Amino acid sequence: MRLLAIETAGRACSIALFEGEQLIASRHEIIGRGHAEALIPWIADLPDGGRCDTILVGCGPGSFTGVRIGIAAARALGLGWGVPVLGFSSLALVAAGYPSEAPFLVAVEGGHGELFIQNFTPAPVKPLSPLRSLSPDDAAALDLPLIVVGSGAARLVAARRSGTVEPIDACAANVLLIDGNERCQPPVPVYGRGADARPMA
Repeated sequence: MRLLAIETAGRACSIALFEGEQLIASRHEIIGRGHAEALIPWIADLPDGGRCDTILVGCGPGSFTGVRIGIAAARALGLGWGVPVLGFSSLALVAAGYPSEAPFLVAVEGGHGELFIQNFTPAPVKPLSPLRSLSPDDAAALDLPLIVVGSGAARLVAARRSGTVEPIDACAANVLLIDGNERCQPPVPVYGRGADARPMA
């Protein structure tokens, strides 16, 4: 069975194609912007144009636009190919890139200067705490693991003046390191914080 994984919620545009549990093709680049322009051509360059039996897509949290790009592309391909689309946490995918024997914290850049934070187990990766969006100072006041992984790790460690920084980005090639139940979520956006806009009174 072939599986296509898509991740665009962070700085990286990342895709991977698997045959069973074997990785047969992937592409991962830190591009910052331009996910919408890069994603579909990258998939088209995969073996058989990326055709698969199941699509997995990162649902965030992360960049508002990036989250929507990945999910929209996955849903469109799923509809066109007639295959199921399942979601997973983009923070869990960050966690999957860090080889550890002890629980650790993932911290990625969020909106308005805040960080998305969540504790995870080592592979098979599972969350140990709820997802939170906090300022670095508020996060630093909590009792959190000293090892901090992700794009927001340096800001959190600087705020609390202790810890180890592992600036890892989510990579689609690591998706099978996420616990199976955690990569069977609905393919809907996880924004991690409330909307900035408010209805008019």
